[in-house]
Amino acid sequence: MARKMSVMERRKARVRRALRKKAGDRPRLSVFRSHKYIYAQVIDDTEGRTLAAASSNEPEMRKKLKSTGDVAAAQEVGKLIAERAKKAGIDKVVFDRGGYIYHGRVKALAEGAREGGLDF
Repeated sequence: MARKMSVMERRKARVRRALRKKAGDRPRLSVFRSHKYIYAQVIDDTEGRTLAAASSNEPEMRKKLKSTGDVAAAQEVGKLIAERAKKAGIDKVVFDRGGYIYHGRVKALAEGAREGGLDF
């Protein structure tokens, strides 16, 4: 018997389906938000590889930030993921907000990544 998907899982699947249509050959900037931290990965879906990753849980970020789970932390993680993606030779990505609403920490991470030089 098939398991019933939660509202969050359905929204996440819907967002990913739309991304696949418009992504072309660009990698995906994926966001995961927990209560305490925020994580970002640049993923190449054709090869199934993570090309760059950053989070507010890294030791140097924890020292630098007052709190690891707020909008300021998300902004810094966005800048860091952009820096690491640039180092890996990636300029253009598609933004995968997952099942999250584009608001608050998710929006701050996206704006930080744009400030860092990623194009999406």
